[in-house]
Amino acid sequence: MARTTKPLLESIRGPGDVKCLNISELRQLCAEMRQDLTEVVTALPCGGHFGSNLGAVELTVALHYLFDTPTDKIVFDVGHQSYPHKMLTGRLAELPTIRQTNGLAPFCKPAESEHDAFGAGHGGTSISAAVGFALARDQQGQNHHVVAVIGDGSLTAGQAFEGLNHGGDAGTRLIVVVNDNGMSISPNVGALSRYMTELRVGKPYTTVKRYFEDAVRRLPLGEDALSALERIDVSMRQAILPHSYFEDLGYEYLGPIDGHEVDLLIRTLRYAKTRQGPVVIHVLTDKGKGYEPAECDPGRLHAVRPKSSGPKTLAYTDIFVEGFRRLAREDKRVMAVSAAMLDGTGLANVVDEFPGRVLDVGMAEQHAVCTAAALAVGGQRPIAAIYSTFLQRAYDQVLHDAALHKAPLILALDRGGLVGNDGPTHHGLYDYAYLRHIPHMSIMAPANEVEMLHMMRTALSYVDGPVHGPVAIRYPRTAVEGLDLPAELVDLPWGKGEIVREGQRVAVLVAGTLLSGVVEAAEILAREGHEVTVANAKFIKPLDEELVRDLAARHDVLITVEEHAVVGGFGSAVAEVLAQVASDCRLEVAGIRDEFVDHGERADQLAWHGLHVDGLVARLRAAWAGEDDISAKSVA
Repeated sequence: MARTTKPLLESIRGPGDVKCLNISELRQLCAEMRQDLTEVVTALPCGGHFGSNLGAVELTVALHYLFDTPTDKIVFDVGHQSYPHKMLTGRLAELPTIRQTNGLAPFCKPAESEHDAFGAGHGGTSISAAVGFALARDQQGQNHHVVAVIGDGSLTAGQAFEGLNHGGDAGTRLIVVVNDNGMSISPNVGALSRYMTELRVGKPYTTVKRYFEDAVRRLPLGEDALSALERIDVSMRQAILPHSYFEDLGYEYLGPIDGHEVDLLIRTLRYAKTRQGPVVIHVLTDKGKGYEPAECDPGRLHAVRPKSSGPKTLAYTDIFVEGFRRLAREDKRVMAVSAAMLDGTGLANVVDEFPGRVLDVGMAEQHAVCTAAALAVGGQRPIAAIYSTFLQRAYDQVLHDAALHKAPLILALDRGGLVGNDGPTHHGLYDYAYLRHIPHMSIMAPANEVEMLHMMRTALSYVDGPVHGPVAIRYPRTAVEGLDLPAELVDLPWGKGEIVREGQRVAVLVAGTLLSGVVEAAEILAREGHEVTVANAKFIKPLDEELVRDLAARHDVLITVEEHAVVGGFGSAVAEVLAQVASDCRLEVAGIRDEFVDHGERADQLAWHGLHVDGLVARLRAAWAGEDDISAKSVA
């Protein structure tokens, strides 16, 4: 779909231009933005978030019509709905570069624009950030506005409730916009709610209500009558409208209102700006608004998938689903737990086959891990499938609720390593570091799909054994090697790696799926007459210390390779082993430097850190020549 000319949209150079438009022009602007989003996002080679952005167009226009960023702070939760915001803040021409190497960031990024008040990629953070901005404003005697925009799905995150609780208790001037596209909060309840909303957002209503209350108080038994009427009013509103929760927390509640009526949004937001305390505005939107395929299937078109140039290949997520299916068919104790990621983890494909055994607890990783731990202690054999980056949010539950109890729990860590276009908030680069120091914790990293299936079987056997505890299996987002899957799954030797290529002088010990790239690099050196040893670690913990000592004893240089941060990762574990022995072997650690990795193509990200084949070849050549540890920068 070609990108067409849109005169009004293209005239918007910044939020100030939006404020000059009348209501009719604002509606036209929304139509042009929605058309442009459809044309751009559906053509992105790397895919992009789609449905939630289409649903947030009018809301974003209304926000920039009334508020003055960057002075006023608008905090978007996650950033799935931030594309319209980028379009109105000087980044329209760059929109086709979003999520790509050197292009626009997939989410809000303060370094990219002064209009991006706060960055995010994990759900449920916006209200906490907005409370912080509001309190900072109050401390500094300033008077600007602070708005949090949060989707109903993110409201299932525990942090969102914590932020709401603090914001209501603080009583600071704050606006929380709940963009409800029907995933969590109750839908529109009809004409009565719209009628009451019209009354409640207008100044005449508050004036008439105050006058009525004063008049009733002057009547005999006026206070008693007013109290009775108030009880009736509260009871009716609690029965009809879903706002009592917010009011109980200290917020004035406005809504629900139609999130696609830009004039109503403006009137509601304008009223909210006059309030001196916290306000919640409940906005009803249609995910995928204006694009029929997305409206009909908002879940499937939450994001547009990357363009494919050939037949679909299996990913490691598909292998996880295959492994779960095999284990669950054999053992009725096997269950799965997801934190609002049934589709992302592939578990949506097995929900119907295993009714009641695949649980989605919402965007609540802490709850997911603790629940899974108790399921395990209670006699089930749960597999908690969580993205590596999201498991960071449940560190205490892994330690306190799973490992401390030696819970027979399997953690399936999807998106381990570099994830490409979603960028620094979604890379899984820290799991070895935050898991391997926990007692009773075991970690496996498969080199390919066959090994992954065997590891799933091995993990189940281990947690069923006499010495058990939680086991993490960490796998990447990438396509698999294309190997034939085994008919039967077998247990791997526990805590043992293996040498896959014998050489001399230089040895490489690899954790995870970078093994194939290392083998390819070793073959290139072999053609140059230099045979290096390559070994597959398989286990991060328990680490095969015997293998490490053997490699160090027989080689001048030992290089560890991992798709993980070098600080505290697999290489650090190997260094801890070598620190216990007398060895002249030099250790080099190849991995992700101590920095956040920007968004882009995964191949580019590997090259930036010298983990692509060319970078590995350069490192092996330097090691063979006896040169000092080379920089892990790209040699491409």
